[in-house]
Formats: sequence, structure tokens, C-alpha cells
Amino acid sequence: MKLKIAIFLSGGGSNAKAICTYFQHHSKIEVALLLSNKVNSGAKDIGNAFGIPYYTFTRDEFYATDNIITKLAHYQIDTLILAGFLWLIPENLLDAFPDKIINIHPALLPKYGGKGMHGMHVHEAVWKNKETESGITIHLCNKEYDKGKILFQAKTNINADDTPTDIAKKVLALEHRHFPEVIENYLLSI
Repeated sequence: MKLKIAIFLSGGGSNAKAICTYFQHHSKIEVALLLSNKVNSGAKDIGNAFGIPYYTFTRDEFYATDNIITKLAHYQIDTLILAGFLWLIPENLLDAFPDKIINIHPALLPKYGGKGMHGMHVHEAVWKNKETESGITIHLCNKEYDKGKILFQAKTNINADDTPTDIAKKVLALEHRHFPEVIENYLLSI
């Protein structure tokens, strides 16, 4: 029986698409559900393209009910993957999936983490501080933004003439290259 993962996303879903592609014909792991807090995210298009069910939820549903846990149980989900999902994970989900919620962050934590540090906000801060490198951090989730156990980091050099957009492209390339493989390695090791 395959391990089943659910991907949470808020944006266009390029990481979710990369993960779905990676696991599409995997013998031990499958993407069984896509979930989003935004109707216009990439969940519907990616779900339709890969034949994966998708579900959109509200803030109240996420924080004030157990509906998401019920939905995850219905699809027999083992692990949650946060791929550009911007909300803090509530305690009921943390309790239901201990050490089984994996997030990706577009910087080398502990630098440039915390509430409000996502997407271009991160890359602009990295650029403004004239950093010579940036990268990705893949980590487990806990009760605080970007504070969970680090599973993996990868770095990229930043050139003096790189813009925040250039930094974003370099970091996204690292995300697409490493995130599916780190998920696979982690899931097959626990």
C-alpha cells in the first residue's frame, strides 16, 4: 500500500506540480489530495491535470473545525506537504500529523523566516541586505512559523547585479530540484 500525501498550496502551485510530476508513477508514494485556502490557486488545474482530487477551504473551516482532518482521513493521508501555503498550521493538525507536516521556505533559515516572510518579501530582504547567498530550507512544522526541525538546505550564490527577481528564479530552481526528493527520502526513512 502506498504512502499518501496531501499538498497544501496558496498560490500558482509550481512546487505542487513538481511534486505531482515526481510522484506520478512512484511505487511507494502518491499525491492523493490537493488543498488550498484560495479559490484561484493552482489546485484545480493541477488536480485536473493529474487526476488528483482538490479541495478549497475557508479560514473558519481551517482554524475552527475538524473538517480538514476529516477530509484528510477520508483520503487516508499519511503526510502533509506545504508548498507555498501561507497560513500557520493549527494545533489540531499538528497533533494529528506529528512530524509529518513538511514545509519549504525560500531562504536559509533561521535567516529571513517568520510571519510575513514569504515569496518576494524574502527575496527583497535578501537583496536589500546584500547577501552573497540564499537558498531553500525544507523543515518540519511546529507551532511557530519556520521554526521546525530542518531536514535539508541548499544554497545558491547571489551575484552583485542580481535583482530580487533573479534571486527568486535561482531559489525556485532549487525548490523544484530538491523538494520532491527530500519528501521521498524523509517518508521512506520514517
